[in-house]
Amino acid sequence: MASEQGFFAQVNRSFDKAAALTDHSPELLGQIRECNSVYHITFPIKRDDGKIETIEAWRAEHSHHKLPTKGGIRYSPLVNEDEVMALAALMTYKCAIVEVPFGGAKGGIKIDRREYSDAELERITRRYTFELLRKNFIGPGVDVPAPDYGTSSREMSWIVDTYLTLTGGELNALGCVTGKPIAQGGIRGRTEATGKGVFYGIREACALPEDMKELGLATGVDGKRVVVQGLGNVGYHAARYLQDAGAMLVGLAEYEGAIAAPGGLDLEKVMVHRRDTGSILGFPGATDIPASSDALELECDVLVPAALENQIHAENAGRLQTKIIAEAANGPTSADADEILAERGVMILPDAFLNAGGVTVSYFEWVKNLSHLRFGRMEKRHDEQARRRVLEALAERTQGGSFSDEELRELSRGAGEHDLVHSGLEETMAIAYHQMRDTRARHEDKTDLRTASLINAIDKIAICYSDLGIFP
Repeated sequence: MASEQGFFAQVNRSFDKAAALTDHSPELLGQIRECNSVYHITFPIKRDDGKIETIEAWRAEHSHHKLPTKGGIRYSPLVNEDEVMALAALMTYKCAIVEVPFGGAKGGIKIDRREYSDAELERITRRYTFELLRKNFIGPGVDVPAPDYGTSSREMSWIVDTYLTLTGGELNALGCVTGKPIAQGGIRGRTEATGKGVFYGIREACALPEDMKELGLATGVDGKRVVVQGLGNVGYHAARYLQDAGAMLVGLAEYEGAIAAPGGLDLEKVMVHRRDTGSILGFPGATDIPASSDALELECDVLVPAALENQIHAENAGRLQTKIIAEAANGPTSADADEILAERGVMILPDAFLNAGGVTVSYFEWVKNLSHLRFGRMEKRHDEQARRRVLEALAERTQGGSFSDEELRELSRGAGEHDLVHSGLEETMAIAYHQMRDTRARHEDKTDLRTASLINAIDKIAICYSDLGIFP
């Protein structure tokens, strides 16, 4: 369904609501609100059959209050200028909310990747990178892309290789893009980062007895009935971690349709079924729902829209049967739907907070690239040896006590890169959630979590402009 208004206008509508609750000048708020620059690109590529096709693409940099700007690149036939501007704005606010030192950006190429061969996708990606570099829209200190809908570490590897070829010898060149393969400077834990961040955010919200009591729910993730729309990288990992924590997946939706089972679905078995048959439909013991969007209306405790924007809108918002909407996708709830759901008392964990796991771990990867040092390499062995000495001393002082070699190894194990990444992500999501909740309480609960998160973002960005002496 078409949105009630343009995507960027909806983002600005939420921004204006939050801005009205701050005391910043209209001039400063106007600077934060607007998109700084948009690069619209068209270029030709030769298809495998020899035909020439013109490709349309964009890169938007919303805010330069901090550099570099940061944001993914999506490949979709629905990409347009309004969308990349809106997503770039959300990236600005997202980075501010979780205190990652980037401005917001976003890119997109208007193609259906399923209609192109791997060789054609590589040519498109490399040419897009060339166009970005030519106009100074990419670089470790300028603008740092990442994977998004329709892209993965493979496309990022083509981007960094093209950048290295064109710049030749730049010391920090690997930091021009994140979400890369490990061998090309990527970081362990990046693949699941956004989905795991979604899980951490939901877990933090569900841990507070007073908030859950208000919704008529018990505390904790265990036993919560969950519906997930979208089983791409974000949705799959969010569903997996929720299921591992004891949640019951009562509905799963993909573009071909949806399935429901009040008694719960086994995620891995569903994924195997989809690989074998090409569809989640027909899964044994589940009820098929031909229209994927109808799964949003299934009865559940937590609804996780992890697909595209504007999936929840004014027409279907009143039919949703959930207590919590956890926005794993960017902009899945329209501004009109937001107001309807707020009136119904539905808790919305906003996208600018909840799916910030990807940019948080991208930040860790960028820092790793600039430092030229893998996290954990310097301290891991030292920490293990120190812990082992403590454990051995403890065993000696305990009558008849001792640890086996295997127990010593496990108890003294130092943190590797993967452990440190997940620890940093967990800490980031927990702090951001409580900051957001405290802001809502400061306004005597007259606002929702989305507005509270944007107030926090505005305040943090305003400090940057004030420190620069641009605005008082």
